[in-house]
Amino acid sequence: MSQYRENLPQNTGRLFLTDGGLETTLIFHDGLDLLHFAAFDLLKQQAGRKTLDGYFRRYASIAVANGVGFILESATWRANADWAAELGYTKQELTAANKAAIDLLVEVRRDLETERTPMVISGCIGPRGDGYDPGTAMTANEARDYHAEQIGTFASTEADLVTAITMTNVNEAIGLTKAAQQAGMPVVISFTVETDGHLPTGQSLKDAIQEVDATTGNGPVYYMINCAHPTHFDGVLKGEAWVERLRGVRANASSCSHAELDEAEKLDDGNPEELGRQFADIRGRLPHINVVGGCCGTDHRHIEQICSECAVAA
Repeated sequence: MSQYRENLPQNTGRLFLTDGGLETTLIFHDGLDLLHFAAFDLLKQQAGRKTLDGYFRRYASIAVANGVGFILESATWRANADWAAELGYTKQELTAANKAAIDLLVEVRRDLETERTPMVISGCIGPRGDGYDPGTAMTANEARDYHAEQIGTFASTEADLVTAITMTNVNEAIGLTKAAQQAGMPVVISFTVETDGHLPTGQSLKDAIQEVDATTGNGPVYYMINCAHPTHFDGVLKGEAWVERLRGVRANASSCSHAELDEAEKLDDGNPEELGRQFADIRGRLPHINVVGGCCGTDHRHIEQICSECAVAA
């Protein structure tokens, strides 16, 4: 049974960390050949499971050392039907992989969670298509039906919630939210934005959040921004009511655009100290944003800086 599904501790407003850029760390730091950015594929071998276990324990230990909460986000961003088919997975194998990803995090929580550091397990759901390009968007109903299987799998595990990471368009976010509602799973929607603070579809972040809320009866527990640099979205986070629905940020290390990152052959890991200060500025102005961490290009150095700077800002 889920430990926190009925009472998510990050909703109290205390500081919670996430990990960094899982896939970029595995590829550029660990030297792994991660086809289609599919980290879940590592779960099929003991060595891969050991790598993922070590990765999550490193970040969880940062939270424990600093006495803050931690979100354990499963390595399942690519573990949906379309991407799994590209890797040759059967439906049964995909279900097993999603369950195994949660089981790994259950073990990490069992070993490292403390009273000062509650650890929440999130089933990570990625977009059906590309994380930078909305492509041909599904209808909301198509998205609901498409994501229902993975969400249903997470609902049968000890996952406390599901988090839709790198959502590029409102239809997919609405459908995914409805699928989570039907499964009885708390859901967080995390949009990605371009350098102008708008979704890849061109829609403003404000309009996207308000549309999802209006269509789903304020279905998401809260919203996040990920896979963008603070300089891309900081200017749109004004003191308006809709901003209160944003509770989390997982930022890229690089200030490059999505198009530039797509073409880059080397990892741009930015400046961890500067990123930490940028997070502290956001947290200082908007203290309700209490779930903080990294995305592409970030590693444990960035999370340590984000943690220490945000603790001071609070």
